[in-house]
Amino acid sequence: MNSQQLTSLFPTEDQIPVDYRIEPIHQREYLLNGEMRQWHGAVSDVYSPVCIPSPDGTLQRKLVGSFPVTGPTEAVEALDAAVGAYNNGRGEWPQMSVAARIGCMDTFVGKMLEQKKLVVNLIMWEIGKNLADATKEFDRTVSYIYDTIDTLKTMDRNSSRFRIEEGIIGQIRRSPLGVVLAMGPFNYPLNETYTTLIPAILMGNTILFKTPKHGSLLHYPLLEAFRTSFPKGVVNSLYGRGADVIPPVMQSGKVNVLTLIGSSRVADQLQRQHPKLNRLRSIMSLDAKNAAIILPDADLNVAVSECLLGTLSFNGQRCTAIKIIWAHRSIADKFLAQFGSEVSKLKPGMPWDAGVQITPLPEPSKPDYLADCIRDAEAGGASIMNAGGGDVSASLFKPAVVYPVKEGMKLYREEQFGPIIPVVVYDDVEEFIEYLITDDHGMQASIFGKDTAEIARLIDPLVNLVSRVNINAQCQRGPDTFPFTGRKDSAEGTLSVEDALRSFSIRSAVATKDTAANKAILNDIVEHHKSEFLSTNFIF
Repeated sequence: MNSQQLTSLFPTEDQIPVDYRIEPIHQREYLLNGEMRQWHGAVSDVYSPVCIPSPDGTLQRKLVGSFPVTGPTEAVEALDAAVGAYNNGRGEWPQMSVAARIGCMDTFVGKMLEQKKLVVNLIMWEIGKNLADATKEFDRTVSYIYDTIDTLKTMDRNSSRFRIEEGIIGQIRRSPLGVVLAMGPFNYPLNETYTTLIPAILMGNTILFKTPKHGSLLHYPLLEAFRTSFPKGVVNSLYGRGADVIPPVMQSGKVNVLTLIGSSRVADQLQRQHPKLNRLRSIMSLDAKNAAIILPDADLNVAVSECLLGTLSFNGQRCTAIKIIWAHRSIADKFLAQFGSEVSKLKPGMPWDAGVQITPLPEPSKPDYLADCIRDAEAGGASIMNAGGGDVSASLFKPAVVYPVKEGMKLYREEQFGPIIPVVVYDDVEEFIEYLITDDHGMQASIFGKDTAEIARLIDPLVNLVSRVNINAQCQRGPDTFPFTGRKDSAEGTLSVEDALRSFSIRSAVATKDTAANKAILNDIVEHHKSEFLSTNFIF
């Protein structure tokens, strides 16, 4: 499929299916301190990666709507609301029982489900994710919330008893950390954002929520659910340019937790703005250059199938995507022929098209960057190995398998975050291990092979270089009960259902000497429910 054929895939207005048509949503309010605050200032237009042919034949990104561009003043107001709601741990939310917080979250999920159709539609229009994956992102987020609630119940039940050790009676529970600044990514604007937002809220923290540049509007339908489900000031939305609204928030020193899913460069900048780094906890998922190695005896059908999913799900725009493949010289040609053929079969089109696998890219500058990466590799002796690879029309970019990629090429070290698959040829697995040692990233790796001795020989060094090693399987985040983290520049803290709850809280203990008088005090407090923390209440 050439560029002209790609152009023909963009629809005219009347070719858009009725169920997925969208009227521009012009957001003129945001959530602040329990109120939907009206906005009369500057706004940012949201243009979809889905393009519409204009009368002169050019392709123009379709207007989806607009949202407020607030500034430092509004950012400080949102911060003050979160600080006030937390009130040094004495606010309504941090003082509330775990059972009551869970009740509020249950209310929120019910209201969230009412907005499913609109949110899914906005995911498609704002970032170009296909219908199946957009729906899956919504459903998976709901499942994540329920799993988090169930895990919190278990954690609380395990803490609902006293311990007596060395003459000391104590109860150990988890308490909140304070004000959380949450910043989500564009590629999973709902799911990845909520995997930090939800556990942070449930543990009793108050939130400043900065929407991503791409994927802001889809959060608008859910603001009312937040407003009516939680006490005022618990969740506050932050709109605007990060360079304007984040510095005053961080420089205040009032943010206790920074959670970011984005780049390590941005993370470094944000952390340095905080005046007391020892008081700042950071929980972040950052850059990744996940590598796969194809061993000589690998089942190529399995390797091709898993690498296809691993490299090109949502156009390769995932931190967990396989972003470079190492193929042994003895099977490289065969792997490339089979893999390139399967890549060329992937169906490009609009997000709502049945069976579509390659969709428009949300970042306007991304096609030019990808084309530059290919030119750089070709200048170094590499070639595109699949028919039509690298063909582009506006925001549609046909995936390209590039081989042989070597040190010195952009694709060897840079995280391309898009539909280019660099392939490296190797003779000795030590070359692959050395690559991981010298890489700045350390999230995941995949091994494809059958020889158990060879696989085991790779597992032992790799688990000390990356946080997850996948055997005959693509790199991925799920299941959400597995730890999700990374080494080096790839992450800070751990995100999974239980780990996230722990990350956004701290163990706190109430203790006293084991005497009759002290036992009487504890019994009176517990029996008459005088404390929310010091309690033996059991959540079912």
